[in-house]
Amino acid sequence: MEISAKIDGIKYEPKLCRKLNTYNYNQLGHALSVDASFLLKIDENNKIALSWWVSPKRTRSYPYARVYDTLNFQGKKVTIIPVFKDEGKDGDRDFLQWDTISLMSLLGIYTIVAYYKYAEKSSRYANKITNQQFDICYIKDQIKNLLSYQSDALHWNICQIEQVNKIAQFALEYYKKISENLKVEMHSESSAEQRIQELNKGIENFKNLSRSLAEQAQNRELMTIQPKENLSGNKATITIKNYLGGFYYFTCDEAIIENDTVYLIEGKHSQKKFPSGEDIKDGLVKMILFKNLKEVTINGKLYKHKPVLKLTCNIENLESKLDLLKKLEEETKTNCFKTIIIRKNKLICSFPGILNNPLSLIIL
Repeated sequence: MEISAKIDGIKYEPKLCRKLNTYNYNQLGHALSVDASFLLKIDENNKIALSWWVSPKRTRSYPYARVYDTLNFQGKKVTIIPVFKDEGKDGDRDFLQWDTISLMSLLGIYTIVAYYKYAEKSSRYANKITNQQFDICYIKDQIKNLLSYQSDALHWNICQIEQVNKIAQFALEYYKKISENLKVEMHSESSAEQRIQELNKGIENFKNLSRSLAEQAQNRELMTIQPKENLSGNKATITIKNYLGGFYYFTCDEAIIENDTVYLIEGKHSQKKFPSGEDIKDGLVKMILFKNLKEVTINGKLYKHKPVLKLTCNIENLESKLDLLKKLEEETKTNCFKTIIIRKNKLICSFPGILNNPLSLIIL
């Protein structure tokens, strides 16, 4: 199923954001080593909510959950994303995508595109590095620039993209040093340089390159159904266009049409226990997007839409999860989507209210 939609802006009230620890500006390096999201006190008058991505790939280390935890903060919300991450020849290498930056702009998140400067050699693999660390001085300079920046996140993020070639060159330079110092073979330098050359051709080319790669990833995900997802509906692609002409390429775990309504279902499953808080927050970012969709069409036909967060588990007793479920119920009702909880193929909880019988039967 191929779904198209538009989005003009974001209206959403998160309720599951965890309480963020506060660190002083001179503790930034330490904070990045121990906390995925936190408040950074610059001085007596300035504080920002900061999150960071382990990798530019959005399917690694729950980056959406890290960003989600900063959404309650009333000041500037900032996230740090490496321009690319090379784990060595025995590991992965991921590059920044335009659509990631676009999504952060849509959520009002100021993005600092950064690079890793230090790393340690893996004890398990000959050609793999671990414990990568950002260039803290560079990030501090970017934060100082951001404090006096008066425009919105979109314009700041575009400026970051315009510097992405320079940042990528820094990354490549430091990976060369890491390779030499640790005696670790990295991925092909020439292929990285080719990607950097593409970025150097300008922001429009970067958009086009990233969109092409995002579409490919979208199609791969559409064709792959993991057993752990516990799906029963049709998987679908959702291509979202915003008012600025930016495109976002996502997949929907399950899409079910009933009369004139399409139910957009994001599924989170755990074999042994309840889905983790990070899993749920990752799913809630999809709810933020799905809730704010307009003009949802399938094969040119306009549909009403209803976002659904589907949590499946085998856990027998949910009493230990009551606090989490109470907050999730509040978020669900406040933002007008549906959450259903399924245990051993039986619907045990749904808020707000129970889904109507025909749809429940289809889902189960």
